[in-house]
Amino acid sequence: MLTAIIDYESGNLHSAEKAFERMAREVDGGEVVVTSDADVVARADRLVLPGDGAFPACAEELRGHKGIYDAMVEAVEQKGRPFLGICVGMQLMATTGHEYKKTSGLGWIAGDVRKIAPSDASLKVPHMGWNNLVIDHPHALLDGIKDGDHTYFVHSYQFHVANPAERLAHVGYGGDVTAIIGRDTMVGMQFHPEKSQDIGLRMIGNFLNWKP
Repeated sequence: MLTAIIDYESGNLHSAEKAFERMAREVDGGEVVVTSDADVVARADRLVLPGDGAFPACAEELRGHKGIYDAMVEAVEQKGRPFLGICVGMQLMATTGHEYKKTSGLGWIAGDVRKIAPSDASLKVPHMGWNNLVIDHPHALLDGIKDGDHTYFVHSYQFHVANPAERLAHVGYGGDVTAIIGRDTMVGMQFHPEKSQDIGLRMIGNFLNWKP
């Protein structure tokens, strides 16, 4: 079993790599590699797409690495390989991003990514720090996770999901903010599981054992 964390030059992947390697050992989840090799992406059993920065820049970098991009799309859309997007990697699953300019996403989860606009003016953007999850729909990724478990967020834009059934969990921040999305073999987390202590590690382990 091989899990590929895709390196397309849009984030420091060291902490994610260590967290996935740790949980792979704990749950017998196979090998974890950070890779920019399209052949490795193509043969991987699971794919992880991180992302830090602005939506347009990450989208441009990902599509600019054409070999990786094509291999990833084929693996997810045609081969049904389990896929996890993290932070901007999750946002890229959307139809469209609206950060700085309108930018097409992967279109895997229908919806738009727009700036967080809390109803409480005292709440600052970016949304940064720990927040409690509210589970909207059960999912294998959430095995052992309950309402009130907290995860670590750093983001200024949020995913507005078109189909409520595809929002698996949210948090409250002057209104509902999407935390986890998913359908079929695809899931995404707005927070950083590798920085979310035991709760984040549990979800990484769940992903490594997920058999959609």
